[in-house]
Amino acid sequence: MSDVGATPPPPPPPTEPPGGAVPGPYGAGGVSGVTEFGIDAPLEIDRWRPFVHWLLAIPLVFVLAVYGLVTGLVSIGGWFAALFSGRLPEWAVEWITRYGRFQWRVYSYAGFMRKEYPSFSPPPGDPDPHDDPAAVGFSSQTEPSRGLLLVKWLILFPHYVVLYVLSIAVGVVQLIAAFAILFTGAWPEGMRRFVIGYYRWSTRVYAYLYMLSDEYPPFSLD
Repeated sequence: MSDVGATPPPPPPPTEPPGGAVPGPYGAGGVSGVTEFGIDAPLEIDRWRPFVHWLLAIPLVFVLAVYGLVTGLVSIGGWFAALFSGRLPEWAVEWITRYGRFQWRVYSYAGFMRKEYPSFSPPPGDPDPHDDPAAVGFSSQTEPSRGLLLVKWLILFPHYVVLYVLSIAVGVVQLIAAFAILFTGAWPEGMRRFVIGYYRWSTRVYAYLYMLSDEYPPFSLD
């Protein structure tokens, strides 16, 4: 005999669609051209890594610098094309997106937030292939505002100042975290959240400056 008026069981929780946010506590985005930003890596990490990753990352940093020069040339060409035609060429969008994703992969490794060594090849454009613990997605607009093209570098000045101050704080936090990992074998969650928030903020500024978005980035780590 069935119970009359029994409370039905709750519906199952929604599942993440394919290509959604990277699992983990920091997979959110959706602001100022950055649709996804996070890292799928545990807080636990080998105690020796904070004191060795900076050395292992030197080849990655060299490659990042070379790609940075290429990005500068590509962005100049894309800027003139967008200014005169009103459209940012697909080749410019593709490379700027790939470089922004590669940056986060290198920084997350050099900052001992993951164990896996990143590939030296620039990752594919959007959507993020999720073949690496560090993930970034960009909205990648192709019709930037011509007026903003002329002033973006200037109106971002407050962000430059704040990010410079925050970069010093990040260095201090990472130093403290290195010794915390040495004794506990894990990142303090609040410290890693702060460091990831800094890189999320700087990536939004990157997307705005390099024409992937016309939405002015917020002064926020979230």
